[in-house]
Amino acid sequence: MEMCSLERIGMKPGRVYRNLYPAALVEKALSRGEGHLADTGALVVKTGKYTGRSPHDKYIVDSEGVHDLIHWGEVNRPIDRETFLAIKNEMIRYMDGREVFLFDGFAGADPEHRRKFRIINEKAWQNLFIRNLLIRPEDGELDRFGEPDFTILAVPGYKCDPERFGIHSEAAIIIDYEAHFVIIAGTQYAGEIKKSVFSVMNFVLPTEDHVLPMHCSANMDPETGETAVFFGLSGTGKTTLSADPARKLIGDDEHGWSDTGVFNIEGGCYAKCIDLKEDEQPEIYHAVKFGAVAENVVMDPKTGEMDFEDRSLTENTRVGYPVDFISNSQKPGRGGVPKAVVFLTADAFGVLPPISRLSGSAAMYQFITGFTAKLAGTERGVKEPQPTFSTLFGEPFMPLRAEVYARMLGERLEKYGTRVYLVNTGWSGGPYGEGSRIRLKYTRAMISAALNGELDNVKFVHNRQFNLDVPVSCPGVPAEILDPRATWKDSEAYDFQANRLAALFEKNFAEKYPDIDPAIADAGPRQLVEPAGVAV
Repeated sequence: MEMCSLERIGMKPGRVYRNLYPAALVEKALSRGEGHLADTGALVVKTGKYTGRSPHDKYIVDSEGVHDLIHWGEVNRPIDRETFLAIKNEMIRYMDGREVFLFDGFAGADPEHRRKFRIINEKAWQNLFIRNLLIRPEDGELDRFGEPDFTILAVPGYKCDPERFGIHSEAAIIIDYEAHFVIIAGTQYAGEIKKSVFSVMNFVLPTEDHVLPMHCSANMDPETGETAVFFGLSGTGKTTLSADPARKLIGDDEHGWSDTGVFNIEGGCYAKCIDLKEDEQPEIYHAVKFGAVAENVVMDPKTGEMDFEDRSLTENTRVGYPVDFISNSQKPGRGGVPKAVVFLTADAFGVLPPISRLSGSAAMYQFITGFTAKLAGTERGVKEPQPTFSTLFGEPFMPLRAEVYARMLGERLEKYGTRVYLVNTGWSGGPYGEGSRIRLKYTRAMISAALNGELDNVKFVHNRQFNLDVPVSCPGVPAEILDPRATWKDSEAYDFQANRLAALFEKNFAEKYPDIDPAIADAGPRQLVEPAGVAV
């Protein structure tokens, strides 16, 4: 069956391994010299020069069926089908006679909105990775899997000729939505496979199912079943903050919001490992075990001990593991309609409050804007935090226009009365390099208070500059850190930085969204002549 399926795309492999169990994939990876076992049992691999996503190497085939739907630009770059087919065919020829690792699985924990994916890998460890990250077929499901809805061909050993193909580099990530096919060439970074699945689902769920796809984590109260979702770019805390021992984890990165509630698009987690500590993130720490894949974590070859503080390969060290490695994960990965939405931002300016409540219009503004600091290592070439605006907190993976997703979120917030909070997991007391990162235990306490209703009866004051409502107290959090201006030694320096950030918000919104609803545009930050302060 497997050979015939690959012959249908013209591939003539030497041998095909379909849906091997983890131990078998680990054995194959070790025998092929693809990685080493750590003392915890995790498979440790190196991804070479590509240790993060390569956004300049991502393309979408510009075909008649999708041309008017895609938001073309710097993020969604067009490429012609002839080039796509030329690279794809050379990748297929490259795999002739070689071992092929094939995984058939699902994206979407809700059967009504599920899609079948076939992942074809050159590397055994990458096949183990995507087995961990997607939803694994249960007994009998594999036998009746049939043809996939989408196929992803990942061949890092094939290097593109950028001059001949007119592309950016030897790497290429190309999605053909009409042909239901994705190719990933020249890069070993496994996150490209995961994010390609997400990019596909971000297209099909809104256009075919009227489901809102979200770059967010989600968890739920085990007693009440109330669900919360956490939006944010990589490194802002989605994985860490959703892996709360007191709540059930639905998923850590990618979800859909349907008429019946939230569902995990994936079946696994892809957590950052840098500075991972058992006492701070016990659930993730103990998930780095046999069956997990650790990317670019430095390991002592004599003892097998991993050094999570070592940044010599990259800041973007990662581990991929099945969601059920988290002891309190929700099975299946589904929850009800969210009671709360949390936007996570890592503010490198150090001027945003650690937590604030948003009005409906302000929530839409912050969702569309997606401000954060791009953290070191998440993308190639990023060495320190850089201010960035990523539409919908996931612009690199959103092929449609921002208004499509924003309108769907707005409809849901209004329909269900969902509360929205903006949480700064970045800096306080000064900008990056001068201030300090907000302590994780305080962030956890603030989020817990927001989710369990402890903030419902707290007094809030309005920050005029950023159009945010800030609580004056929060259980478990020193009151003095709730007002960001008060944490700075030099209040005038704070005012300067706050105006600087507000100006960036204004400039970004005016350039990217000139035709947006004025009520949303007016709900954003603004420059002030006098100190921002707060107004009751």
